[in-house]
Amino acid sequence: MKNYKWILVAVDYFTKWIEAKPLAQPSAQNVKSFLWANIVCRYGIPMVIITDNGTTFANRRIHDFCGEH
Repeated sequence: MKNYKWILVAVDYFTKWIEAKPLAQPSAQNVKSFLWANIVCRYGIPMVIITDNGTTFANRRIHDFCGEH
């Protein structure tokens, strides 16, 4: 069993649908993987992503990922 300490949560603003994933460590790679597998591949590319501007979201890797899609 992994030592999960974090939960990454995405909420659809209109429907209030929630996607969540437990994480052992918050990182840009984990966020990128979550966005790709749980959001983009399931529902398509979101028009807007709103974050709390934490370092796991406000970094070059996530910025580049969003710019590609």
